[in-house]
Order: sequence, then structure tokens, then C-alpha cells
Amino acid sequence: MTWILGISAYYHDAAAVLVNGDGRVVAAAQEERFTRTKHDNSFPHQSIAYCLAEAGIGLNDIAIVGFYEKPLRKFERLLDTWLSFAPRGFTPFRHALPKWLTQNINLRRELKRELGPAFHGEVLFAEHHESHAASAFFPSPFAEAAILTLDGAGEWATGSIGIGRGSRVELLKEMRFPHSLGLLYSAFTYFCGFRINDGEYKLMGLAPYGTPRYASVIREKLVKINADGSFFLDQRYFDYCAGVRMTSKAFEQLFDGPPRAPEQPLTEREMDLAASVQAVAEEIVLACARHARDVTGLPRLCLAGGGSLNCVANGRLRDENIFDELWIQPAAGDAGGALGVALLMAHQYLGAPRGVEPDDSQQGSYLGPGLDEGEIRRFLDAKNVPYRFIEDEDALCAEVSEHLAAGKVVGWAQGRMEFGPRALGARSILADARDPAMQSRVNLCVKERESFRPFAPIVLRERAAEYFAVPAGYESPYMLLTAPVHPVQRLDDPAAAGVRGLDLLKVRRTTIPAVTHVDYSARIQTVTRERNGRIHRLLAAFDRLTDCPVLLNTSFNGKDEPIICSIEDAWNCFHATGLDLLVLERFVVERFVRK
Repeated sequence: MTWILGISAYYHDAAAVLVNGDGRVVAAAQEERFTRTKHDNSFPHQSIAYCLAEAGIGLNDIAIVGFYEKPLRKFERLLDTWLSFAPRGFTPFRHALPKWLTQNINLRRELKRELGPAFHGEVLFAEHHESHAASAFFPSPFAEAAILTLDGAGEWATGSIGIGRGSRVELLKEMRFPHSLGLLYSAFTYFCGFRINDGEYKLMGLAPYGTPRYASVIREKLVKINADGSFFLDQRYFDYCAGVRMTSKAFEQLFDGPPRAPEQPLTEREMDLAASVQAVAEEIVLACARHARDVTGLPRLCLAGGGSLNCVANGRLRDENIFDELWIQPAAGDAGGALGVALLMAHQYLGAPRGVEPDDSQQGSYLGPGLDEGEIRRFLDAKNVPYRFIEDEDALCAEVSEHLAAGKVVGWAQGRMEFGPRALGARSILADARDPAMQSRVNLCVKERESFRPFAPIVLRERAAEYFAVPAGYESPYMLLTAPVHPVQRLDDPAAAGVRGLDLLKVRRTTIPAVTHVDYSARIQTVTRERNGRIHRLLAAFDRLTDCPVLLNTSFNGKDEPIICSIEDAWNCFHATGLDLLVLERFVVERFVRK
């Protein structure tokens, strides 16, 4: 058997992915899940060790290691940028050059050193957006499709349009640095007081609280959008090319003052800025998609790149019916580049035929480490923790449903961990979506984060159309699309009249208020018995008990932590947060119960 290892590292979200010679993904994980350092970008030693152990092989069995981008081309772009902005570009040049000279500029040698003497295979490189494109197309359920990738920046490209057919992907067009949708969005993330490469979700969640009153200014001053979706960013308003900040003084003058400091309260300005850049981002995505349809003439579209994690823009794209079908890579960011390069090596370099599966070949994105019940029992016994083991799965799900219906918040760890940034029912925190106080409770007491952050509903696919304005059979398995809550589930609250800003949180809008955003939207995950296993059983049990097939689902982690991976991670998070119940496979632990 030929084995291929895909790696992303050194820039953002290190990961390792193991693929066999037939192009089947055997294992995938981000390094942060093992080191517990969020967005860890170091060499993914622990992720690689997990992948090899999952397959029962060693590094000496690996024929190819694929790296998700080409470092020399990236260095060319960075050097060109620093020189173009000299002398202002000297500071980032001075800070970055030593690492490039000692590590990145001869990355093949560095990778072999990190892998160690047991590895005797080839080290190959793909372009950043080529890796994204491969991750978008190869696992998709399409024999051929248009491909659209959007992110901050790779080597030079910040976005691309391509075609996937059979066992090949081909990039046709690209946008180039410094004109980048990802960097535009990150500039506003920074300006609104959130951390870049992490706070973009917050900016998207904040947008519905505001009005897009700055959108026309963004279009007139910052961004010139062309008909084909390409655009020009006026660099007078940005500082990411030459300085250590994302925005310039001219940006501050345009948007009513300096950036918000992270500790300052959110104001109407930040809400309106979030709404404005979100509106412009959606306009760009739609224009790019229309151009991709025109260029390729194909009715199906695959998406990847960090920009594809903007589920609001994805929902707009689906609603516009530019394409008949969409498939979005759930690990759309840099970690997914490791998946893309591994599949690229299997199909395009080694020529492995690609099979097309009706759902997709991502396996629900449950590609990480699993949990062993013997190890769970030994761990809990060693901790002298009172627990109950419920052998019958239906009885387990029925009991957990009763706890959820009684208002308990549950830490739920089952099966193999998800690959990508979303918790999809394997490492999830679950709660009753019908409880109007649950959003604030989970945000403030469990997640310890901003009260405005929305939560996603996880719903039985067969009943999704009863709760959301979607067609029967609607698929959103990876929590990457928003849709409106169905009108029949909406409530008229007289208290809503004239309410603005964060006070909108006090308005009860629907029968599932804990997962309804202030604009009546929801970021849906649909589940099926075949794809999702035990979480589907739990939802079915909750539905039987309450006649509601929807639960609140958020990632199982504490403040500023990655999603939990191990039994110990789950235990630590359980004790550090306001969770009421911990369910590890078929073991149930209740808070404050003593022997």
C-alpha cells in the first residue's frame, strides 16, 4: 500500500492528513488539538503520530510527504512587498527574515529534519490555492465542478477559479496580493477590536446587530469591485503590507476614529462596520461565483479557503441559485490545505482513480482520534469519579434527552474527533434550543465569551424544513450555510419595537430562541443516521420527548482553547466551565454528584 502524508505548518493552523494510494482519507487532525495551543502553527509532530498510529504504520511506510504551499514563491512575494514599501517595510522584513533564512527558504531540508531518519520518501510541494482547490473538489460528490477559493493570501494568489474533472483539478484564473477578500475582512476584524485569524467569526456574528451605513464608503474609497468579482484595494487605507497593523491613519479618518481596543465596550460604530463589510464581502463572493459560472459553464461549485467559512455569504450564494449545487470543504482554512495536497498527490501525481460518493467522501469530517471506553473507565476510576455506564444506546440517548429538556448543558464526546473548525456532534456542547435564557447562559457561564455570539442549531435532516425556510431534504452537514427560521416558528414580541444593538438579545423571536440570530437566521447543521451516528440517535430521542428535533450545538472547549480531543481534555473542560453533564461515549458524569 502506498501512503501519502499531507502537511500544513509554520504559518497558521498546522495539520497532518494521511491518505492511502487509492485516495481514501484515513486520518486527519490539527496540531492545536494535541498541544492545546489555539491555531498552533508549529510542525505537526503529534498530528503525524496520530495519523500513523491510526493506520498502524510508521514513517518508513510513507512514500510522499506533500506540503500545502511553495515556500520560495511565498518568500518572493514577501520580499517584493517589503522592497516595494521600503523603508516602511523594514520592520516586518527585519522580524521575518531570520526565520526565512534558517527554516522556510530550504523547507524540503527542514521537513526531512523534522520527520527524522525513518522517513525515506519524496517531499513535494503544491501551490497554496491549488491545495485549497484540491480539498474542495476531490472529496465532493461531483464528477466535475467549478472551483472557487478565497482567503487571505498564499504565495501570490488570494483567490482562484478552477475546474475539477475526474482525478484532476486545474486553476484557470487568480487574484493576487495585496488585493484580498480575506485581508479586507481581517482589517475590519482588527479595527473592531477582535483578534485577526480568530475573531472573523465574531465580526460575522456582530453584523446583524448593525446597519450597513458604511458600505457605500467601503465601495467608494476602499474597494473597487469589477464585474468578474476581482477587485482593487486602495493601499492608502491599509498597513498590512508595510507595517505591524492592518489599517492606516487614513482608515481611521474614514471610519470615525481609532480602532476599538479589545477591552472597550462595543458601540454602534463597530456593529455598523461589521454589517457594512459583511455586505461588501457577500457582494464580492456573489460576483466571483457568477464569473466562475461564466468561465467554466458548469452547474456545480466547490469552495475552499478561509473565505469559505463565512456561512452567511455561503447562504446568500446558495439562495441566489447561481449554481445548481454547492459543496464546501468543512476544513476550508489552512489545515484543509494538508488534506488538499495529500489528495492532489494521490490523484494528480500518482494517478489514482477518483471514486465519487453520493454524499461526499469526507466521512462527516470525523477523521480525528476516537475514544476508547476501556480508557474512559480507567480514567474515571483513577479520578474516583462517580459515573454511570449505560450499555444500551437508546437508553443512553433517552436519559441525556431528559437532562437536556430539564435545562442541563451537556458536554458530549463521541467517536472520532472532527477535522476542521466546527464541532459536528462528536466534540460538542449541547443544550435545549427552546430555552430563551440558554444563549446567554452558555455564552457567559460556559464559553465565557461575548453575549452577542450566536449558536448553531443541529437538526434532524428529515425535519429541518419544519423549522427553517429550506426545501425538504435540505443538506447542510458541515454547519457552513445560514438559512432563515421558518415563519411558522416565529413569534411576535411586542417588546421588539424600537430595540437596537445588543438589546436585541432580550427579544424572543422564535420557538428556538437559543439558536436564532437577531436577523432570524441560523447556521444549520443537518444530521442523518448514516453520516452522524449517535448524535442522530440523541436528536431523535429528544424529538420523541419534546416534539422538537433541534438542539443548540457549539464546540466543546473553554475560553481561548481549541476543541477538546482527549478524555482528559473533556474532563478538564467539564470542571473549568458551567457544564452540568459530561457524556463520554456511554459513560455519564453529573456535576456535584459524590460517592
